[in-house]
Amino acid sequence: MQETKPIRAGEELDIERLSAFMASSQSQLGGNIDIAQFPSGSSNLTYLVRVGDNECVLRRPPFGNTVKSAHDMRREFDVLSKLSAVYPPAPKPLLFCDDESVIGSEFYLMERRNGLIIRGRSPEMLENSPELQRQVAESFIKNLAGLHALDYEEAGLGDLGKPEGYARRQVEGWTKRYFAAKTDELPELENAITWLNANIPAETGASLVHNDYKFDNVMLDPDDLTRITAVLDWEMVTVGDPLMDLGTTLGYWMSRDAGDEMLGMPFNPRVLMENITRSELVAMYADASGRDTSDMLFYYVFGTFKIAVIAQQIYARYVKGSTQDKRFAGFGKFVGDLGRIAATALGRGSSSEFQL
Repeated sequence: MQETKPIRAGEELDIERLSAFMASSQSQLGGNIDIAQFPSGSSNLTYLVRVGDNECVLRRPPFGNTVKSAHDMRREFDVLSKLSAVYPPAPKPLLFCDDESVIGSEFYLMERRNGLIIRGRSPEMLENSPELQRQVAESFIKNLAGLHALDYEEAGLGDLGKPEGYARRQVEGWTKRYFAAKTDELPELENAITWLNANIPAETGASLVHNDYKFDNVMLDPDDLTRITAVLDWEMVTVGDPLMDLGTTLGYWMSRDAGDEMLGMPFNPRVLMENITRSELVAMYADASGRDTSDMLFYYVFGTFKIAVIAQQIYARYVKGSTQDKRFAGFGKFVGDLGRIAATALGRGSSSEFQL
């Protein structure tokens, strides 16, 4: 289950103002409240809010955020309002607040989903069963293919993004974000940036894309690890090329040659990464979606680069003192390691070598 901890210093919320807002909202959430923090997120901040016997989740931008468009609470609330009606793993939003005097930023409340989030070490039943490992990985990938198969126009999400030119905008946009947040010289990563900008492929289609689909953004039924009870962190959802979305998922999926430290990152269960390759995930996706996945090198390198930029933006906030969260002190090395991984993939020279 998701574990909470006392709120980190500097990330406290004004309980009195929040309680008063909730009581005045006619949302059935009035009463004395208690707040704890979900400690694992590294972008938007997430809190558990208890109101009597009821529980809900509050999401707000990180403290020190200077890129409001990257943490648009209204957009996320509106998307989930429509998406939760057609995609059961998406939590239902409950209440939005644009009055920054309440807690210092916009925020929204959503229903709490219960389930197991696996970070690093897996339950014993998964550690000891190769068959279950494959079933869980297949469920994870099939769920992504299911999101990509949704009719986003019918769901009222057709204005969420512009499919034409999506890959180019993504590469150019993340390139700008990287250099805006740059703190160190990382030639391998910058070589990958140059390669990506020179090798943008034609679009392969359009779908809803989560944009950060990794294992610690899904919740599993602890009694049936193949059943997903929720998909979380919808802040970057848009309409675009589904293979770009798959590329991000692959970027988080470390292989044995990435080294022990990278395998130990909590994005995915280590036992799955050690026993199921990225090429096998690609095959699972092809079977579930019917899409052509014969040329995935660009999408994998892009996903690796994008994750590096996300980490670099967080690290830059730490370097500048906008956050004192000690978890982020080592993110500079993480960004460099991702640059090395991207360079290794490019060094193989073709997607036919994409057997990692």
